[in-house]
Amino acid sequence: MAETAKKPDSTKKLAGYIGFLAFVGGIILAIIGGIGYQDNAGIVLTLVVMGILVGILNITGKEVLPLLIAAVALIVVGNVGNIGGATVGFGPLDELGGEAGTKINEIVAYLATFMAPAAVISAFRAIWAVARPGD
Repeated sequence: MAETAKKPDSTKKLAGYIGFLAFVGGIILAIIGGIGYQDNAGIVLTLVVMGILVGILNITGKEVLPLLIAAVALIVVGNVGNIGGATVGFGPLDELGGEAGTKINEIVAYLATFMAPAAVISAFRAIWAVARPGD
């Protein structure tokens, strides 16, 4: 009887651990990808899958609003990096030498790609909670 009570607890811990690893791995992959592997479809797919894992396994009810705000900021800034062929966002940093602005734009774009699925899942959960009858 005591073992069945421990199973949900250990399963919850394992899910939390997997979600944490997906979060840390996604951040690291976004940084590495932004620095050295721009426009890589494999990295994009991996970040989307990791974002889904984070959205399902890590985000609690109290974390939904801060996550949505942060994700919207990342998505907006991540999509500003290249508009109409002109480099904007952090692009002007390139004028100081090197490609620092381009690399930062790519990192932010990859972070936005990583957080978008988690934001969609969290937004759906929030809408579901509001629309659910009762309470």
